[in-house]
Amino acid sequence: MNLPLLENQKNLAGKRTLLRLDLNVPVREGRVADDFRVRKILPTLEFLHKAGARTIILSHLEGKGGDSLRPVWRELIKKYTISFAGNFDELAKNTGELENGGFTLFENLRADPGEKANDENFAKKLASFGEIFVNDAFAVSHRAHASIVGLPKLLPGLAGPLFAEELARLSGALKPHHPALFILGGAKFETKFPLLKKFIRLYDSVFVGGALANDFFQAQGFNIGSSLVSKTPLDLGSLTTLNLHLPNDAIIRSNITITTKSLDNVSQGEKIVDAGPKTLENLRQLISQSRFILWNGPLGEYETGFDNGTKNLATMIVQSGVESVVGGGDTVAAITALGLENKFSFVSTAGGAMLDFLANETLPGIEALLINTKN
Repeated sequence: MNLPLLENQKNLAGKRTLLRLDLNVPVREGRVADDFRVRKILPTLEFLHKAGARTIILSHLEGKGGDSLRPVWRELIKKYTISFAGNFDELAKNTGELENGGFTLFENLRADPGEKANDENFAKKLASFGEIFVNDAFAVSHRAHASIVGLPKLLPGLAGPLFAEELARLSGALKPHHPALFILGGAKFETKFPLLKKFIRLYDSVFVGGALANDFFQAQGFNIGSSLVSKTPLDLGSLTTLNLHLPNDAIIRSNITITTKSLDNVSQGEKIVDAGPKTLENLRQLISQSRFILWNGPLGEYETGFDNGTKNLATMIVQSGVESVVGGGDTVAAITALGLENKFSFVSTAGGAMLDFLANETLPGIEALLINTKN
């Protein structure tokens, strides 16, 4: 894609730059609990700082333990001098005081309903503070929000370095080296079903784990107890192919025990919560036969502490040395907790945007940046 890139821009000194980042990070007790996304955007900040741009940082925080970006601001000021604007009046003051190479961070965009509604007036108000717009928030570019698709209609739009890298790496996953293995976990089968149908044809092997596999077990007539399944029954017949692999054992939780069982031995009231040892051994074999691995989503209920399968999978992929692209919130959390972030070929900041791009090969945020190139 012939996107206009920030890195190709000259004469940025003194230019008021609206920079959309994804700083939607976990916050606990007023502090950033996982700084992965913060660290990933530091090279962009350094580029703009050295170029002398006057940068207004825009982002959101939602469902991560707080509704204010102040904890993220406290994390960022460890690296740079950045002022904070809690409202538009403060943003106007801070922007007017910005020096070349300086930054100000605006409060949570989603505090205003105009952001999610892609309200034109809200976008115009934001645009009034800048001369150019930079999208370096690939992870939220599947949302047609004001700061993603509204601003490029009003200002010259550019893709930031992280955005461009995400796009290049995920585009590469659409044409992988073969044999290629796609590992899909987590839940929300309704949203991942189209992607699975596509990658059954693109990849040599596809492994479905996590809650997604429960739909297959149910379709095969197995008792899955109280395990999570899709609310709407899906037609899985078209996916029953030789290159589709499912778990063959699991960690099962009941009211009183946690045991390992085969999938044809789950009782009523029991719940499938993680991949079992035979399943992990099967994955090890698939990994050993692959030249490229794409992975999104945990193998178990990561959020409730059943993370052994996911962490074992991460370790196996790294030990294999195979080219690998991974993404998804819980997947990345497991990788970060193990200190393996730099051992994968690429770790995406995106979850839903990663899946949407792989399924559709574009995003609203991409199309918005292409507007100026098409005119």
